[in-house]
Amino acid sequence: MRIFSPKRYVASVDRIDLNTLWADGKRAILLDRDNTLVPRDTEQVPAGVSAWLDAARAKGFKLCMVSNNWHRDQVMSSARELGLEAISHAMKPAPFALKAGLKRLGATAEEAVLIGDQLYTDVWSGNFAGVDTILVKPQATQDLWYTQIFRIFERRALRDLPCEE
Repeated sequence: MRIFSPKRYVASVDRIDLNTLWADGKRAILLDRDNTLVPRDTEQVPAGVSAWLDAARAKGFKLCMVSNNWHRDQVMSSARELGLEAISHAMKPAPFALKAGLKRLGATAEEAVLIGDQLYTDVWSGNFAGVDTILVKPQATQDLWYTQIFRIFERRALRDLPCEE
């Protein structure tokens, strides 16, 4: 099913080639927080992710964090540290927060990409909103109990999709 298919599957955010995104006409990047930019339940942003975000800004990309995390303070703290616009309580897979993020950035769906670690929230919402999606492997192995259930189905859905290391 196309709705659950990411355009690409990559090992981690910092492995995504910004030059390729730019050449594809992308100018805005929507980013999930937990297990995409920051390992779940931590405040520690990996150095490679920070450097990648700095390189994206230097290249001219507009960036916005769109997180389902209900802990607004945690999301906004990460966003400030990373110099990002942010939306918490996104309720992905509903596309509303993504559309709000695009509006904040002054971008269209065609010139944006969503990067996230979950097939049934991030990829689904991006595809539903008409935004290209890139799925990354989660940074942490511990998940919320309900996310663990979705991960079982994700593994099955992704078994034939090669991951770009």
